[in-house]
This record gives sequence, structure tokens and C-alpha cells, in this order.
Amino acid sequence: MTKLYVGNLPFTATDESVRALFANHGTVEKVSLITDRDTGRPRGFGFVEMSNADAARAIQALDGTDFGGRPLKVNEAQERSGGGGHRGGPRRY
Repeated sequence: MTKLYVGNLPFTATDESVRALFANHGTVEKVSLITDRDTGRPRGFGFVEMSNADAARAIQALDGTDFGGRPLKVNEAQERSGGGGHRGGPRRY
């Protein structure tokens, strides 16, 4: 299974519309669009999980294509390193 980063999404994008777009290139296992924790508004990016072969096809086909008036950025998601919130160094309480 491959997790894809999907960036530059229009703020009107829904899980269903993103799923439909990627379903043209294979079986979509999961769609997660990211929203702002405080306002609940979309942040313009998300993640799609697909099989490895389907994910490679989706990257080739969709990276740079127009979706809702914006060129999509589609690539393999990188694992986040470190914890949340603070930048480097030990925490001070």
C-alpha cells in the first residue's frame, strides 16, 4: 500500500470528489483531506492510499493536472519525523 500526498487542492474538494478522481487510475483504499484544527476549514491538501502499482499510475497521470482550477501536486507521501508542535530542542515547561 502506498500513501500519496495530494497538494494544492481547491478548498471545495471533498473526500468523494478526490476519491472519484483517483478511482480512474485504480482502487482507492482511503482518502483523508486535512482540515484546520481550530477553524475546521480545509487546508488544501490530503492523502490518498492505493496499491503500489495504482499509486504509481496515479502520480504519472495526475501530478500537475487541473482539478477545480488548480494544478495538483501528487507524489508519494514522506513519513513525518519527530513529534508534533515544537521545533527542535528539548521542551521547556
